[in-house]
Order: sequence, then structure tokens, then C-alpha cells
Amino acid sequence: MAKSLGPVKRKFSPWTDPTAEPFIRFENVTKRFGDFTAVNNLTLDIYEREFFSLLGPSGCGKTTLMRMLAGFEEPTEGRILLQGKDISGVPPYRRPTNMMFQSYALFPHMTVEKNIAFGLQQDNLPKADIAKRVQEMLKLVKLEQFAKRKPAQLSGGQRQRVALARSLAKRPKVLLLDEPLGALDKKLREETQFELMDIQHTLGLTFLIVTHDQEEAMTVSDRIAVMDKGEIMQVATPAEIYEAPNSRYVADFIGDINILEGTVRHREDATGSPGVLRIDSDGLQVAVDTGSQAVADDKVAFAIRPEKVRISLDKPAETAVNALYGEVWDIGYLGDFSVFLVRMEDGRIVRAAQANVSRLVDRPITFGDMVWLTWSRDAGIVLTR
Repeated sequence: MAKSLGPVKRKFSPWTDPTAEPFIRFENVTKRFGDFTAVNNLTLDIYEREFFSLLGPSGCGKTTLMRMLAGFEEPTEGRILLQGKDISGVPPYRRPTNMMFQSYALFPHMTVEKNIAFGLQQDNLPKADIAKRVQEMLKLVKLEQFAKRKPAQLSGGQRQRVALARSLAKRPKVLLLDEPLGALDKKLREETQFELMDIQHTLGLTFLIVTHDQEEAMTVSDRIAVMDKGEIMQVATPAEIYEAPNSRYVADFIGDINILEGTVRHREDATGSPGVLRIDSDGLQVAVDTGSQAVADDKVAFAIRPEKVRISLDKPAETAVNALYGEVWDIGYLGDFSVFLVRMEDGRIVRAAQANVSRLVDRPITFGDMVWLTWSRDAGIVLTR
């Protein structure tokens, strides 16, 4: 299947429309298991046709949130609304949702087509309708030629497609995916991510995926909710989560980042500009364009992604701010780019990433070299929490 993000995904942003009604709403939802609070007073809106990700470490509450939507758990407090209706007390089999589990849970004694047909048979659909629906699903997931095979005769990726087809066969309004690609190898997982996106766009369904894989969430999602300890830390598009995290936790959780703690020395405000903060980080002087409300003497963190840090053997023209000198402590060669760990005189490590645009194996910068790291004023952000 073609790896295309499609025009729909690019233009889809109902959360920016103040008149848009959420398709799913978690309203002040809390879930406790004895003395343990898995979800804590959480409110979240998800819109129709959105591919939404719940992202966070194990135990953060993301699967519990999904299970409550599916009906396998009930909220201790709060409400869950689907199309404006409270679904509390509605059993799972009567909710317009379906869940695809990480294990796929295929019936090993059934063929592919019988696995897909199982849920439809349970609903007592006419045989002709079942046969037509199964063929539609087989075509959708590109498995027509494997219809008579059993799960043991399929690859991991093919079994994943069967599970997806079975989940979609009943035409749910919401498809819930619990770590659906965790059992696949990296290359197949990447390919399947794009297939999931294409299927979601084709069918126009609402997808809610639970994952701890940051790259997966960044690839497939319209928006991401980053969770920690039962609470949502930030909800935003992948680009906003990556480029404008709202806290140290989110910045550190999503991708590689350098976080330098410091104190605001002064700020320079100018009409029509975001202003410039001057930060002292243990002697390292940082100047950053910012919309932050931080003022002099505030304790803040300066966060900058490694790919936005330039590395050079040559001393830059300006070294008073946004420049540090250190020793190349380690190098990670990742094929398309290299990551340099540079150790400052005070022992702090700063990462810089550089694209490998040359085919040369011998790098011009190597272990033990003394190098300069520099960055522009708009390359990083200021975090106050």
C-alpha cells in the first residue's frame, strides 16, 4: 500500500473550531482500583474521524482509559460521552466500539475468512451479508489470497491484518487499538503504521490507539495525549508536542532533547516581537526568542533538540551566547545521521545531531576532538515547569 499521508490528514483539525462537538468526551473521569488511582479527574475530547493516540509509560493509565471507553471497566467518578450520550452501564457488546488487542486473539482452528466472519455470525447477520462483508474486509487489508489459511500459516504482519479486518467487520464507530503493532519487527511496524493511516482515512472512522512507542504515535496521529500517573500532561498535534512541549516531562519523554537548567538574568521585550530571554546556566549564557512570561530571577529550563545544535571544529564568530566548547565524548552512528555527545568542562553532556550527507565512512569529527556547539536564538524553547 502506498505510503501516503493523504490530503485529509493534512487539513483535518476540528479541535481548532470552537463550534465543533466532540465525538468522545471523558468528563472528570477518575478510576480507582482499591487505594490506587489509575486515572485522576481526567477530561479529554476526541473528534469524529480523528486518529488519536494515548502515549505514556507503563502504568500511566492509558489502557485503563481505553478499557473504560470499551466498557470493560466503569469509571469510579465522572462520565464518558459518545456522541453526546452517557454510555455508563452500557455493556461492551452494545457499544459502537471494537477493540483490537496486542495479542490479536485470533482463533487458531479457524481460517482467515472465518476469523473475520465470527463477530458477524454472533450478531446473526444473513449469510449473504456476512460473505459480502468478509470479502470487503479481505480486500481492504490485502489478504484475499490468504482467505483459506489459518493463523499459524501467516506471518506476524498478516495476522495483524486479520485482527484488524475482524475488528472493522462489524463497522464500529470507534476502533480501539491496544499496542497493536508491538509484536512486529521495526521495518514491518513502520510499514503497517502507514497502512493503518490509509485504512482509517478510507473508512472515515475514529481510531484511538494506546502506545508507549513515541515514533509510532508521532507517525499515525492527528493528535497525541501524553499521560503520566493517570493525568494528561499535554494534548497537541505531533509537531506541537515535539517543537513546543509544555513541560520538562513532555520535552524529555518525546524524542532526544538537551535540557539546561538556569536562571533568567533579564528579558528584552520589543513591540511586535516575542522578546528575548537571557539565561545563565552555570556560566553558559543562553539567549532565546521566547513567548514565555518568565522574568528576571525565575528558575527555568532551556530545551533544545540535538538536530538544532550545530557542531564544528572551528571557533564561531560569536561565543558570548549560545556557544559552548567541549570534548567529543561519544558518537552514535545511526546511518542517516550521527549523534555526538559533547562533554563540557563542568561535566555536563550536550547532544548534537548531524545529517550524514556524505558517503565517507571516516568522519571529519571524531572521538576526543575539541568542538564548538552553537545554535540560533529561535532553535530552543524555555520551560517554566
